[in-house]
Amino acid sequence: MKRLLTAAIAASALFLAGCGSGEPAPTVTPAASSAAATYPVTVGTVTLTARPEKIVSLSPTATEMLFAIGAGPQVIAVDDQSTYPAEAPKTDLSGFKPNAEAIAAKGPDLVVVSGDADGIVAQLGKLAIPVFVSPAVATIDGTFTEITELGTLTGHQAAAAALNTRMATEIDTIVTSVPARSKPLSYYYELGPDLYSATSKTFIGSIFDRFGMTNVADAADPDGKLGGYPQLSQEALVQANPDTIFLADTKCCQQSPETVKARAGWSSITAVTKGQIYALDDDIASRWGPRTVELVEAVADAVAKVPA
Repeated sequence: MKRLLTAAIAASALFLAGCGSGEPAPTVTPAASSAAATYPVTVGTVTLTARPEKIVSLSPTATEMLFAIGAGPQVIAVDDQSTYPAEAPKTDLSGFKPNAEAIAAKGPDLVVVSGDADGIVAQLGKLAIPVFVSPAVATIDGTFTEITELGTLTGHQAAAAALNTRMATEIDTIVTSVPARSKPLSYYYELGPDLYSATSKTFIGSIFDRFGMTNVADAADPDGKLGGYPQLSQEALVQANPDTIFLADTKCCQQSPETVKARAGWSSITAVTKGQIYALDDDIASRWGPRTVELVEAVADAVAKVPA
């Protein structure tokens, strides 16, 4: 039961963080393009007068971005879900239920969150602690924007730009290496064995769109009222008969191709009968950061294995 709840919480977190992703991109006032960034800098509503040296990240994705652009030494604490990279200073701070007092006790000069849970932005604002909200994005371009924003705030603009260029190049190379198919493959993306999934309107969906694949979860949230994270019924899933199944619940819920094949009523699904079930790394599959390249590669490898 605990593992099922973990998957449900992950889906909820993605939904809540993504609620604001349709808003216009915040204005970025970059520092000078010299070797050493100059301040003040403004990103959206956050203005920093000096380079932050005590950053607290309550977003696993932001944590990965910060370390990838070279701002790791400036990070003094991360939340309990920030599992990567290994050197990230993990604490018992929560991004789901943030505690302003516990966060303030770290003495941060910048806090990064994925959403305004429990009004944490205003709570920390009263303590004069700047908070940057870096929400779930709907496309890879959104990822590049957030990396740029964090680079501007932390004084690592050049590294952020280089990371974006590398990611874009690698993703394009991976996608173009997969031959086009005459008939699009359909897929079911599993967030948990309780059949929560992600539609084409999510960041995950945008990755699969790059391969021209059809998402069987779209019919469960056609108007996006569920934030792109609907719970499917087994009947609807069996009827949709996806060609492929991708499991993003291998760690949280110990799901695997074997456990899926053993599910009652699933034996008629094409993905099951043809063994086209692919296990993903939960963390990589649930974050929109630098390791998205690895997710794209995993999808490409799976697609390449399916006979044309």
